[in-house]
Amino acid sequence: MTRIIAGAARGLRIEVPSTGTRPTSDRVRESLFGALESAGAVADVRVLDLYAGSGALGLEALSRGAASLDLVERSRPAAAVVRRNAVVVAKNLTGAPRVHESAVLPFLRRAAGPWDLVFTDPPYELDDEAMTADLIALAPLLSEEAVVVIERARRSTPPDADAAGLEIFREKVYGDTAVWWAQPAAASQSR
Repeated sequence: MTRIIAGAARGLRIEVPSTGTRPTSDRVRESLFGALESAGAVADVRVLDLYAGSGALGLEALSRGAASLDLVERSRPAAAVVRRNAVVVAKNLTGAPRVHESAVLPFLRRAAGPWDLVFTDPPYELDDEAMTADLIALAPLLSEEAVVVIERARRSTPPDADAAGLEIFREKVYGDTAVWWAQPAAASQSR
């Protein structure tokens, strides 16, 4: 079990799939959301949580005032957990998150967007080529001021954001976890 750290659903416990996922720790989520909120990147935004696992990242954003949430999870058992967690969290909020049981790349190829905040926390074994393909498919679905948060193993090479027309503007390491923040390259020129 993990919990929602802050916002309207603060303190609610949510379920974690028994296998196949690696939930973002409370410490990393707390630090990440503190920075996102200070940047004004959470309230009233459209959120996409790719490789959702338990849905903790997206549901945390929704609890903290995001306008909408789409959660994408390929594993049937994990998607069932995400659905249950979404129901628990949505009881404290207006609007219901949408859970999509799908692999990420096919979802992105048929999705409409735009999204303002995207979490992508793939399995550590996802190779660089697949990560780059995800980012390329995601890029046209982003709003102009979007923030993309990419979480991978510290030993991973940085994501190839350039191939997708994104620019990494922040990197932070938490133990074995590395987190990169990216934005559309055009947005960095206007900031």
